[in-house]
Amino acid sequence: MSDAKPSKPGSTSSWVRIPDGTKVRHRGEGQEGFIDGTTELVIGPHRNPDKKTQYRLNVGTPARQLVAEDDLCILLDAKHLVIMAKQTEAYRRSVTEQLHSVFADDRFIKSA
Repeated sequence: MSDAKPSKPGSTSSWVRIPDGTKVRHRGEGQEGFIDGTTELVIGPHRNPDKKTQYRLNVGTPARQLVAEDDLCILLDAKHLVIMAKQTEAYRRSVTEQLHSVFADDRFIKSA
C-alpha cells in the first residue's frame, strides 16, 4: 500500500471538483480569485478531468476567467486550511482533507 498522492484523479468518475468559493491562484499568470462554478461551453484543449468543463474564476471583474484545473493552485490560510468565502472552519477543514486526497502537495500554497 502506498501513501503517494496522485497529481490528479485517474478517471472522470473519481474527479473531485474544487468547491465554489475556494480561493485559488492561476499557476502561470499569478491572478488570484475565487471559484465561481464551472461551464461546459469551452473551446480549446484545456479542460478539467471530466473532459467537458472549465472553472469560472472570479478575479474581481464582472467577467469571469475560464481556467482548467491543471492551471490552478489552492490557497491556504495560516492554519493550513483552504481559504473559502463565508464558510466555517469545520467545513473548510473537511474540504481541505478532501482536496488533499486528490491533489499533490505542490498544488497547495500559503496565501501571502
